[in-house]
Amino acid sequence: MRNVTVALAGNPNAGKTTIFNNLTGARQHVGNYPGVTVEKKSGRFSHEKCDIQVTDLPGTYSLTAYSLEETVARNFVINEKPDVVVDIIDASNLERNLYLATQFMELGIPLILAFNMSDLAAARGYVIDIGLLSRLMGVTIIETVGHKGKGMQKLKDAIVSTAASRADKRPAVVLYGKDIEQEVEGLIPLIRKTVSVASALETRWLAVKLLEDDKEVREKVAERGATPGVSALLATVQTARDRVEKRCGDTAEIVIAEERYGFISGACQEAVKSTVETRHSTSDRIDRIITNRVLGIPIFLGLMYLVFKLTFALGAPLMGWIESFFGWLGETTASLWPSVWPGALQSLLVDGVIGGVGGVLVFLPNILLLFMAIAILEDSGYMARAAFIMDRLMHKIGLHGKSFIPMLIGFGCTVPAIMATRTLETRRDRLTTILVLPLISCGARLPIYMLFIPAFFPELWQAPMLWLFYLIGIVTAIVSAKFLRSTLFKGEIAPFVMELPPYRMPTWRGTFTHMWERGWFFLRKAGTIIVGISILLWVLTSYPQPPANRLARLPENEARNAALSYSIAGRIGHALEPIMRPIGFDWKTSTAMIGAFAAKEVFVAQLGIVHSLGETDEESEPLREVLRREHTPLQAFCIMLFCLISVPCMVTIATTWKETGSWRWAALQMIGLTVLAYVLTWIVYQGGRLAGLGMGA
Repeated sequence: MRNVTVALAGNPNAGKTTIFNNLTGARQHVGNYPGVTVEKKSGRFSHEKCDIQVTDLPGTYSLTAYSLEETVARNFVINEKPDVVVDIIDASNLERNLYLATQFMELGIPLILAFNMSDLAAARGYVIDIGLLSRLMGVTIIETVGHKGKGMQKLKDAIVSTAASRADKRPAVVLYGKDIEQEVEGLIPLIRKTVSVASALETRWLAVKLLEDDKEVREKVAERGATPGVSALLATVQTARDRVEKRCGDTAEIVIAEERYGFISGACQEAVKSTVETRHSTSDRIDRIITNRVLGIPIFLGLMYLVFKLTFALGAPLMGWIESFFGWLGETTASLWPSVWPGALQSLLVDGVIGGVGGVLVFLPNILLLFMAIAILEDSGYMARAAFIMDRLMHKIGLHGKSFIPMLIGFGCTVPAIMATRTLETRRDRLTTILVLPLISCGARLPIYMLFIPAFFPELWQAPMLWLFYLIGIVTAIVSAKFLRSTLFKGEIAPFVMELPPYRMPTWRGTFTHMWERGWFFLRKAGTIIVGISILLWVLTSYPQPPANRLARLPENEARNAALSYSIAGRIGHALEPIMRPIGFDWKTSTAMIGAFAAKEVFVAQLGIVHSLGETDEESEPLREVLRREHTPLQAFCIMLFCLISVPCMVTIATTWKETGSWRWAALQMIGLTVLAYVLTWIVYQGGRLAGLGMGA
């Protein structure tokens, strides 16, 4: 007969003792846990050729080990390693009772949830989708009515089957939000080097408990590790705790607790069709409006429009200052240039470096403002609601609910967004999300929008036009995902717990930190990739040079165009023109588009270079006048549309290759998006011309 050990846990007054008595009957033993006065009850029963030993743990609300009972319960589970833990849940009070369950899930132990008092829950109007909730949490759930003995046979069956498959049965992983997860990932390598751990799951659990400042865990870490390494580890933990508190305005243990409740609230939103216990009444009252099925999406779209409106209104003066500075720098450099030094070197410095980089950095205020607004929405708890709102739609189109999180990250940069798809459970969901992520307007596309929109559209239309392009990207991603899930990636969509943390007042430090982290990524690109591409394009647009006598008889503007046409870039642009002309591109735009494969925002700098202008922002009158003279608003719209949908930057393609493990998916993404961009842009341009929108300029 096989031996199985079971730990029976639960909140006080959840009916745990009744369940224990139903399982073990008269075969019970009462004593104390070693070294403490806490009562220990144990018993046994036989079922399906198994001898099952049951230990009734002290009733606790959590495993944080603040009380003696909590310490005893946690130590038993960690040290004795029972084959199965059965957590008795008061089904009429789910939100509070499931908090203990999430902590058992964090330990990664085989877990069964016994939803006791299920008759009382039904009488109070709760309709619980047990199957869905079980899949969301990754655990077996059995409905019981302890005082009537209902569900005991199913519970016994579940204990035997869970014990038999314990190696394969793991609960869902509870995530704690970006700030905590970042610190956890940073601590894991240090813990592995310092402490003897049995598994990756145990390492993660230790990192979380150290961040929570769990005294007992600190002591155990000190016992199991070398003293110098432990001291360094604990110092790093304290630094991490300080960072979390500065960013979030609360200690790490409070933030982690709120994320656990967010996990629970999201699960209940998905699987419980009646009102569950209200822990945050203010949050719930707001959610009745924010997450309303009718009002939720309009509110989300309205907030995004407001974000873009503020981005234009507040960013314009700052952009003007930066543009003036780089204009002054270019003019000063040119005026002070010694006549004995090569003119080509002056052109490289002024037009290639100062003009190229300055023309991109001028958009930094808009990018920082956009990231600041997104950080405020994230830190306040609203973005989690936005994910919940969109989750309903995503399930209908075949995308996993978790896919919305990488998409939110994609508004900043597609590269970390692709890496964030690692949280998706199935390869189908990961591949679908990765392939459509470049359709979300990343920060690199914002300079392109900020150049063309003010140049071609009146002020009243500017915010709606920017909002429209972000919306086009989202809609195109949705339609593309639906197509992929209907063709290449057919299959059932995995369930998802949508975390709904309570609303919080964002802290200035946290908002600034998140804004700067994303802005710094843009600055690094401006200082490396953009400089390199600007110099390369300057070379391609400057050489070879036509014979001097050919240019001498031409006016200055015509001479510039002739020189550009004669260059390598000009020849490539002319070669591409027959292909690009049907979508509204001339040879100069086609030439400027070449280097955008390295980084989308480089397109702005290249436009200035191919037009022989040093300044390439929307406040630069020479460039704005040239663009308006050579393009219509329809062409400007099509250029932005093509930049939105077409092949992403080379770093994105490389990341797709790495994350999917195959160059075929990267090639499909690159070719597929470019073909899609060409087709949609052709439809818009040709349709606009037929409608009479292509005349002028």
